[in-house]
Amino acid sequence: MSKSENKIASYAIIGFGNVGQALARAFARKGLEVSVATTREPESFASAAAAIGPTIIPKKLAEAVKADIIFLAVRFGSHPDVAKALPSWQGKTIIDVTNAYGVPPEELGGQPSSRVVAQAFTGGKLVKGFNHLAAAVLDQDPPVHGGKRVVFLASDDDGAATEISALAENLGFSPIKLGGLSEGGLLVQARGNSWGQLIFKDLIRFN
Repeated sequence: MSKSENKIASYAIIGFGNVGQALARAFARKGLEVSVATTREPESFASAAAAIGPTIIPKKLAEAVKADIIFLAVRFGSHPDVAKALPSWQGKTIIDVTNAYGVPPEELGGQPSSRVVAQAFTGGKLVKGFNHLAAAVLDQDPPVHGGKRVVFLASDDDGAATEISALAENLGFSPIKLGGLSEGGLLVQARGNSWGQLIFKDLIRFN
């Protein structure tokens, strides 16, 4: 039995820039509680969190990473600093919302950027997702003209992809699973001066 089946999962968003705040608003719209943290003290962004809604809880990074499901909404270059917050990420699912645009492929060892992130979060399950939409689009209410805004998910762990797919649906989005990080995942990853083919594609799905 997975964590999500025997208890309500807890959520955190690490990073509180435009993307982090857009994700926080998605939780607030559904009345779902989510911790938010940065490498700064929570007091520095508490008023911005309060302005979004009462279910957005500012925390210190060390507290926020206790959550079961963690959105990584920081600059790509900052992910190792977040990864150091715990010695092991066993039992946690990390949603990689970073984009490695401008990072030379050789710095990534020729790998998809999410693989590099996954290696930093030892023991955790990683899902690439929510990163293909510009922050201003992600910020909007996902139901559009009778359809729902699509979010793409890629993971080498089918169970984690299913778990985050259910969360995306709870937040009002229409998730589409792309398969593994090295296959479909490349469609939503940036590296060097190139963007994956699906990045910035704002699609609406009508069921």
